[in-house]
Amino acid sequence: QVQLVDAGGGLVQAGGSLRLSCAASGRTFSTYGMGWFRQAPGKEREFVAGIRWSGSITVYADSVKGRFTMSRDNAKTMVYLQMNSLKPEDTAVYYCAASNAIVSLTDRHGYPYWGQGTQVTVSS
Repeated sequence: QVQLVDAGGGLVQAGGSLRLSCAASGRTFSTYGMGWFRQAPGKEREFVAGIRWSGSITVYADSVKGRFTMSRDNAKTMVYLQMNSLKPEDTAVYYCAASNAIVSLTDRHGYPYWGQGTQVTVSS
C-alpha cells in the first residue's frame, strides 16, 4: 500500500507557472505507475499526465501537452508536475494517483491510491 500527499497548488496569473509535488510512502513506490488528474467544479475528474514506474514513458492529455511536464524521483519517492503557461481553464483541484497494476495510465479507475488534492487557481 502507498500513501500520497499532494502539495504545491496556489493562485497564479495566466501565463505563470506552478510546480506540484506528490510525496509517496511505501517501500515499493518504484514499481508503481503514477498519474496526475484534475477536477474542476461541476466536472468529472480528468486525466492530466501519467508516468510508468521507470519514468521512461510519460503520457499527457492533449490540453496540457507542451505546457506540463511530469517527472518522478524514485529515490526520494516523489512525483512532480511542472505546469507552465497556465490558463484559466487549468483551474481545478489536482490529485496524484498511484497503482501497482496499472494498464492504462489515462484511466482513473485503474488507480486505487489517491492524494488529498491541491487547489490550482489561474486568474485571467
